[in-house]
Amino acid sequence: MSEQYESQPRQRSGLERLLGERPGGLLIRLVVLSLIVGFVMAVLGFDARDVVQGAVRLVQDALRDGTGVLGNMVSYTLAGAALVVPIWIVLRLLKRR
Repeated sequence: MSEQYESQPRQRSGLERLLGERPGGLLIRLVVLSLIVGFVMAVLGFDARDVVQGAVRLVQDALRDGTGVLGNMVSYTLAGAALVVPIWIVLRLLKRR
């Protein structure tokens, strides 16, 4: 007679629990996603330097004028959400399949 063993789920390390998956797989996905986003930014005429300079300006505005930067942050958040939320919804729908 053969005994049937219930397979125990593999214990995840603290790093895997923190990242949500294996570090190697996550690193590969992030590199591929970064390549795609970098390509799209180049096609649209954005430069990484412009993004960094915008972030520096945001911090400078925050230090100079707290209320002005709050308005900028709201507009940046809404602009980012216009891209991030639909992408997140599509990814969640694709993940369910």
